Amino acid sequence: MMQQYFEIKNQYKDFILMYRLGDFYEMFFDDAKKASKALEITLTGRDCGEAERAPMCGVPFHSCDPYIKKLVEKGYKVAICEQTEDPSQAKGIVKREVVRVITAGTLTDGSMIEGTQSNYLSTLVFNDETVAIAFCDISTGAINATYFSNLTVQELNSKIINEIAVFSPSELLCPNVPTGNMPIIDFVNAGGRCLVNTSEVELFNTLDTQLVLSATPECQKVLKVHDNKALTLSVSYLIAYLSETQKKQFDQIKHLTIYDENSYMTIDASSRRSLEITEKMRVREKKGSLLGVLDKTKSSVGARLLKRWLEKPLLNCNQIKMRQDAIKDFIKDPLMRDNVREKLSQTQDLERLLTKVLYSNPNAKDLKAIENTLRCVRDLSLLIKTSDSDMIKMAKNRCSFSSESELSFLINLIEHAIVDNPPFSVREGGMIKEGYNQDVDDLNSVIKDVGSYISSIENTERQETGIKNLKISYNKVFGYYIEVSKSFSNLVPERYIRKQTLVNGERYITSELKDLESKILGAKDKITGLEYNLFMEIVATVAKYDDLIRECSDTLATLDVISSLAEVAVENNYVCPEVDNSDVLELVNSRHPVVEKYLDSFFVPNDAHFDGSANRVAIITGPNMAGKSTYMRQVALTVIMAQVGSFVPAKSARIGIIDKIFTRVGASDDLASGQSTFMLEMTEVAYILNNATSKSLILYDEIGRGTSTFDGMSIAKAVLEYTVKNIGAKTMFATHYHELSELEGVLDGVNNYNIAAKKKDDNIVFLRKILKGSADDSYGIEVAQLAGVKSEVIKKAKANLRMLEKYKVDLTISGPTMEIEENSNISFDDIVETELVDKLKNLDINALTPYESMSMLYELVKIANNK
Repeated sequence: MMQQYFEIKNQYKDFILMYRLGDFYEMFFDDAKKASKALEITLTGRDCGEAERAPMCGVPFHSCDPYIKKLVEKGYKVAICEQTEDPSQAKGIVKREVVRVITAGTLTDGSMIEGTQSNYLSTLVFNDETVAIAFCDISTGAINATYFSNLTVQELNSKIINEIAVFSPSELLCPNVPTGNMPIIDFVNAGGRCLVNTSEVELFNTLDTQLVLSATPECQKVLKVHDNKALTLSVSYLIAYLSETQKKQFDQIKHLTIYDENSYMTIDASSRRSLEITEKMRVREKKGSLLGVLDKTKSSVGARLLKRWLEKPLLNCNQIKMRQDAIKDFIKDPLMRDNVREKLSQTQDLERLLTKVLYSNPNAKDLKAIENTLRCVRDLSLLIKTSDSDMIKMAKNRCSFSSESELSFLINLIEHAIVDNPPFSVREGGMIKEGYNQDVDDLNSVIKDVGSYISSIENTERQETGIKNLKISYNKVFGYYIEVSKSFSNLVPERYIRKQTLVNGERYITSELKDLESKILGAKDKITGLEYNLFMEIVATVAKYDDLIRECSDTLATLDVISSLAEVAVENNYVCPEVDNSDVLELVNSRHPVVEKYLDSFFVPNDAHFDGSANRVAIITGPNMAGKSTYMRQVALTVIMAQVGSFVPAKSARIGIIDKIFTRVGASDDLASGQSTFMLEMTEVAYILNNATSKSLILYDEIGRGTSTFDGMSIAKAVLEYTVKNIGAKTMFATHYHELSELEGVLDGVNNYNIAAKKKDDNIVFLRKILKGSADDSYGIEVAQLAGVKSEVIKKAKANLRMLEKYKVDLTISGPTMEIEENSNISFDDIVETELVDKLKNLDINALTPYESMSMLYELVKIANNK
């Protein structure tokens, strides 16, 4: 047996081999050591013909999924080695072979994947001037792919990274990444949630695209339309890898979508993180994100669709309006909304259930779940029949519901074939409903009538033998037998064959009992095999209607998302925004959708007004903790919500389509890559300046704070000037450099705003209100005081501030006319020394009295001591 193990293991050296032994999957040697540590299970040993025992550990085969999931989550690849013949029929060592390989991107079973999450496998292929990337969620069987051509290396890296950030794959196959594009791999590795797989180069190099695609004609048709070699390679490579890992021709992929990234709003990876659209930045969970607020879905398919909507906001006004109209219908009719949501809560994951059917590995409970969910789809069509929304009508019309329709056929097929509460196993019978198949009914009759047969035989034997307490029983050793007490042993006829002697009696068998036993056991074996064959026939029939089932799943998902957004809009008092192709971005009494849900006190709403001319840039000043970042983020999140089709948290809103959102908000040192806060900040700024357009929305928060004051101030001004003059995007620029506020009236379209705050004695009160004009103070010392900084430090800070305020910087004019020279590096000591020099220069010694001389000397000493 160990020889067989080594032969198989040598073919899967990079995998943990789970080797089937009876009711367990066993792991040996290094695999056992790794698995026992990762799974926290006992490491034992087994004799293997060598001087030392082989390290060994194992997990039960019937509950292996959680263990496999844990191994994959820890970065291991797993090979499942099954017994491929019945051990009772085997001659010598039972035949075994690897029947499936499981990696991070090839998890299919529902127990291994969270229902509301997608699990993507991705392939990235470079070919000449074109790069293609494809994403497949194997649990749903759909592929999304796109490609890029004729871009610079930097542009290409940015676009690929953005797509990876959207789909967040669990595994990335990248067989031929050029050196210049390695930042893509660095980005994936830095995320820590995706396995970068570069070990399948041979599979790529020997790839026969025509052979691979011949198994998936639907994909072949789509790829012919686009006629792009990189795209064909990427999709073919993905399908080939799935065939390799699933150990069968992978022909279940029937839906390939080639999408244009220019059809959706661009939100780069950094902006997605800082805006916390689908997860919190630090804890990486949904709660506390925009998705956490908007997700009131009742089904897994709906939850996944809502996440996809948020990841790819629309740019088409008509598509947005169609979603808005559907939400309005659900808001107008609360009874319809409640009934639809109640029915949706009764559905199951039709998309993943269909995938199990297509893989030929469902159980009978899965088929009943499909039946019940299809019934819900039929019921939903009646609940939404009064809707005027085009989107809801389209969802309703995806399926027909006449008595002769395919849907009714499927429902009736499963209803009449499968019992209402079937067993989990498909190999033990008990699945097929009475009346569906005559042979099954006849065999079941034999089994059901066993009791009456036994009673009849028992009565006959008692009468013929005169043994009054004779009884017939059954066990696995003897089968059916007759038991006679010793007091009646003299009445036992010769045709009885003794099998066992007990203390108080004897056990016998007869030819009639053995005939009955063979008939009963034969019926059980036959019915088990017959039921399994019938079940697989039903599965094959259901699989033929995969397009219909997928459309029903899409209908459920759409209704779930629309009704969820309607529920959120009603619950949170959202309004329908006016979305158009203008340059206007106007929000009245806007609120932050996430912060207001978690705030104990009243959230102070604020307005925002931008256009393409006089109101393009808002310079926002004000103290720390006053709410500048919150205000900017709420504007960005409101735009995203509007272009998703959702209602928004405001009194009113008009939003001209935004093509891209960029944020330079917050930063921390990236120690792993050796990048400082300032370097990260400048990298993000460079990306924005290179990619933003006049239709973009840019959020700059504290540009230049990671370096010296005058360097930072100079960079901030230069970035702002370039944004205004060369890009013309709608821009929110939060800063503590109050000198920048002097650019209002100097640069076209620049306006000053501030977050209101007021001093009360030595304390500060944040009013959270956005006001026109610049702030007159940063209140930094007051914030430090609120934070509990020692009083002597506060006192010294105030003295330093008074000194520094004597030296202002005029930023209204570019170039050498600035009061501080470009190359100067002024420290606080320099400022103090300069003040002393100025005092001495302006001193007329001859005009001073002795008393004035002493006073002046005292003042100079005081200035020097304040250093």
